[in-house]
Amino acid sequence: MLGTITNCCTILAGSVIGATLHKGIKQEYQDTMMNGLGLAALSLGISNFVKAMPNSQYPVLFIFSMAFGGLIGSIIDLDGKFQNLAKKVSTGNLAQGLTTAVLLFCIGTMSILGPIESALNGNNTLLFTNAMLDGVTSMILASNFGIGIAFSAVILFLWQGSIYLLAQFISSFMTDSLMTEISIVGGILIMSSALGILNIKSIKTLNLLPALLVPALYIGITSVLF
Repeated sequence: MLGTITNCCTILAGSVIGATLHKGIKQEYQDTMMNGLGLAALSLGISNFVKAMPNSQYPVLFIFSMAFGGLIGSIIDLDGKFQNLAKKVSTGNLAQGLTTAVLLFCIGTMSILGPIESALNGNNTLLFTNAMLDGVTSMILASNFGIGIAFSAVILFLWQGSIYLLAQFISSFMTDSLMTEISIVGGILIMSSALGILNIKSIKTLNLLPALLVPALYIGITSVLF
């Protein structure tokens, strides 16, 4: 768990630094940093999608995943529940910042494969690399959305910790095919969050989050039936 703990600590440190420097950063500089982060997130999302799409064995699965996952998320109203929770613990637009943070920190190849590699082989290289990236990102987010971004470290710990503990059971299930489909859907979700940061289009990205589960369910069911 050393890699995961390190990853969480860099997010906490970055959040504290970003929130502390917040008052000392002019609004125009904050806007510039957020535009930079938005463009970086958009690029990351596009990169994930473009790299994974040619390797997909199910070219239209991501369309079904986004539609069906979005429907489930809307019925549950994940975004609404998260917004209400965020308003109780902080003022401002923390929900958008946390949504972006969770997506950037949790939905990525390194954040998924890192705990598995750490648990099975004792190799924390992926998680240490991820920690450096997340530390910088959390600092930028916290400088704009406040110290509440630190809460994403708790979510990351639960996410990576669960994968770490389940590594022995899910390692064989995390096939290249599944990771490809998750990367495609994850790329779209990161792009969705980036559009909100750039004030291009406000999308309830959290309601789309169940789309990540659809490829796993589909591949799991088809592998049993066929």
